[in-house]
Amino acid sequence: MKAAERFVSEAIRPVTATCDTARMAAGEPGLPGEFVWKDDIIRIAAVLRTWRETGLCRHGSSERYVRKHWYEIVTTSGTVMKIYFERQARSKSRNFRWWLFSIDESGKSEEMRVPGI
Repeated sequence: MKAAERFVSEAIRPVTATCDTARMAAGEPGLPGEFVWKDDIIRIAAVLRTWRETGLCRHGSSERYVRKHWYEIVTTSGTVMKIYFERQARSKSRNFRWWLFSIDESGKSEEMRVPGI
């Protein structure tokens, strides 16, 4: 993480009506256009980059499986965040699969800044 990046590691709740169904049709999680974090609705303005985290099969074969889908996003307020989707929830009792990993506190994203603001 960069020095200005604050580690959060808290569950977020996607606003299901805003999920990207095209990604779901391709076998990926449906990235929500909005999610709820601490009772606030966060709107995604842009995706800066995506990547996947993989791991070995847990049953002994040499196959690798996607464990997490990562997204670095810019919100409509210009804040840069890293969120991820876990292919398998961490525990059966808590069915959270979307997580806010970190928030970049160095300021607004250069890509989303409007001149004069």
